[in-house]
Amino acid sequence: MTLHRYPVRRLEEDPAHPLDRSLWPAALPAVAQVLDRGLDLGPATILVGENGSGKSTLVEAAALAYGLSAEGGSTGARHTTRSTESILADHLKLVRNAGATRRGYFLRAETMHGFFTYLEENPRTVGPPDLGFHDMSHGESFLALTADRFRGRGLWVLDEPESALSFSGCLSLLSVLKGLLADGRSQVIMSTHSPLLAALPGAEILELGSWGLRHRDWEDLDLVSNWRSFLGSPQRYLRHL
Repeated sequence: MTLHRYPVRRLEEDPAHPLDRSLWPAALPAVAQVLDRGLDLGPATILVGENGSGKSTLVEAAALAYGLSAEGGSTGARHTTRSTESILADHLKLVRNAGATRRGYFLRAETMHGFFTYLEENPRTVGPPDLGFHDMSHGESFLALTADRFRGRGLWVLDEPESALSFSGCLSLLSVLKGLLADGRSQVIMSTHSPLLAALPGAEILELGSWGLRHRDWEDLDLVSNWRSFLGSPQRYLRHL
């Protein structure tokens, strides 16, 4: 039996708290599949798919079930501006690897402005002072946060981080994530619309859609083929707008 050192090896429905499949988000095919069959996780898992397919819902629920703050941060962060998270986390069970760390961090793109304010109002008392995230550009603050907080062993959860990042910024984030995964004790779960971020070395890619979840190679993703097609002939797309 292989002994894994990364934090979580499986997501599954909590048998003590089943979720009615007629209710949202269980009605989403990808969410229903996770609840019905469970989902085995490796060191890095990337979720891709169209808007509304359930990527962020699953990533957010995994973060909450792990004990991370709903609007971003670590297991110690507790702040809420407006609760929008689904009920899915209350019905999920995480199967953890024995002896693995319980550290982690959730970078949720849509709530980072409020989270930076929370950090500003609740400065850390151990270690160097927090960076002035509000004084940076949106993309700079994302990269600075990952460089400052994503360190050592842990579960690093990211929800569509490309929303703030340029091409070179995405490459910088990939470098951070690749470094975290190097020793086998850290784990990444990320939802993305970026073909660049989906190319994280060693990641297992799950494509979400009306079929539920399916394992895909990077080269076979609709995300990748659509971008290739557009970049090869943008006018073919633009004339139909």
